Amino acid sequence: MGLEPAGPQRSYFQLVPMLSIKTDPETKLVVKAGDDKKEEFKFAEEFVASTDLEQPEISVNNDIVFVGYGINAPELNWNDYAGLDVKGKIVMMMVNDPPATEAEPNLFGGKALTYYGRWTYKFEEAARQGAAGVLLIHTNESAAYGWQVVRTGWDGEKFSLLPDDKTPTLKFKGWVTEDAARKIAQLGGQNLDTLRDAAKVRGFKAVALTAKVETTLKTKSQRVTAPNVVAIFRGEDQTLKDEYVIYSGHWDHLGIRPEQAGDNIYNGAVDNATGIAGMLAIARAYANLEVKPKRSVLFIATTAEEQGLLGAEFYARNPLVPLAKSVANINLDSMNVLGMTTDITPLGADRSTLGKFIEEVCKENQVTIAPDARPEQGSFYRSDHFPFAKAGVPAVSFNPGTKFVGHPDDWGQEQFADYNKNRYHQPTDEYSANWDFSGMVQQVRLAFWIGLRVCDTDTIPEWNAGDEFERARLKSLGKL
Repeated sequence: MGLEPAGPQRSYFQLVPMLSIKTDPETKLVVKAGDDKKEEFKFAEEFVASTDLEQPEISVNNDIVFVGYGINAPELNWNDYAGLDVKGKIVMMMVNDPPATEAEPNLFGGKALTYYGRWTYKFEEAARQGAAGVLLIHTNESAAYGWQVVRTGWDGEKFSLLPDDKTPTLKFKGWVTEDAARKIAQLGGQNLDTLRDAAKVRGFKAVALTAKVETTLKTKSQRVTAPNVVAIFRGEDQTLKDEYVIYSGHWDHLGIRPEQAGDNIYNGAVDNATGIAGMLAIARAYANLEVKPKRSVLFIATTAEEQGLLGAEFYARNPLVPLAKSVANINLDSMNVLGMTTDITPLGADRSTLGKFIEEVCKENQVTIAPDARPEQGSFYRSDHFPFAKAGVPAVSFNPGTKFVGHPDDWGQEQFADYNKNRYHQPTDEYSANWDFSGMVQQVRLAFWIGLRVCDTDTIPEWNAGDEFERARLKSLGKL
């Protein structure tokens, strides 16, 4: 296709070193209160757990503290860790954000989930606070997916980037079902519903349970590498060819499910073979242009997205082209195989002037821009554009619209709910002869034209003033 290798030593691979950890499925979560009260919870059925440490056996004998939402947000005057020393403790907390109130209808984004509500943030902040471990309380509503999704993501090998001296670690990081959390709270002398209600209010004080985790986490660990696949289509302008529009999409999924009889392969057909196919089509379209764009285009098929955006995070920490010269990121993840729409949902378009380019192209193609139909799921923080945004690069992720041609207005939402329940992160996410590729072609064309327009613009995208990622951009440009 005329693409140059973008990796080290003129390779198409950027190798991502990772730590692989598999928890022994016979592990029990044991919670004790005093000498005579205890509860045991079954791995995968009632809890899942892993660790940041490369140790075959990790002794966990730590008191439990309920810390509400586990959030420290100074700009919102919210700190669930205020006045609390959690060193050596297991902190139990809820996922998602505290709810908005009548007095503060936009608190933590209102209905929209912020990064403070994501499970990844919860682990990161607990580690920064010095906690020994974390127990996240799962509910379908707060996580935006069922326990099955948590289980499939955690009951096999769990991957992370290799730890370094700058990044704090947790010896125990896990999830528990809501029923298990109720039992733990009761064992510790508390009522879970009462705790959760109290945690909704600013100024909540963490509550120490009269219970502790006493268990041995047995694991098998190894260091592995997996590649980001990277290539460049070189622009023709002698100055601007050293600036880049980046297309991304993840090639990984979850492997196999050994305990399931029959077809146990996580094919990841929608999530995200469709995104990779779309990116390849875009690369071919650039290669077939009679007139090359002014700027260059970097294509990156990331690894380990399903493990926590690891490939994209590694790239953002170790960029192959300067972040200051990376003018935009367009991410393709789980594309539309249901048919043509009259709208499109580019997540993050409202955060930067990249949205203006999207508006222009959509208008020219008689497509409207729809807001996120499910803001409570925090989709902006759940795919590979997010590490680019954190690094300061204006970024969007192309989600399908909701208004499908020839169908009632609510048909798209019904199809999403069906996919989320029956195929998302399951072996059943596989190709179907019923797919209608016209919607995917529509998305790919829009993503191509938007990227091409940014390649040739005189005014590059910028984050909106005051956006949470603006500071990172200014820092990368040497303006801070």
